Amino acid sequence: MVKVHLVVRGRVQGVLYRANTKKKAEEFLLCGYVKNLPDGNVEVIAQGPKAKVDELVEYCMHGQDCAYVEDIDIEYSDKEEDLDKFEIK
Repeated sequence: MVKVHLVVRGRVQGVLYRANTKKKAEEFLLCGYVKNLPDGNVEVIAQGPKAKVDELVEYCMHGQDCAYVEDIDIEYSDKEEDLDKFEIK
């Protein structure tokens, strides 16, 4: 199990980025959350098997067609949080 913390920059608010990220995370059976930040970025915390977390990171680098990801900060950790589902905050 690994945890990843992402901060996604670009046109990622108001384009269903959170909803689509949640859908992908649920497909990969990951726990965590996605939320809009006040500065216009999106934060993602995801935890689960490394291969599935990596798949979500790859998705987040691009998002869906109407999103435009300019940059993404990625920080992996072995420290697990007490998470039981993936949600939009």
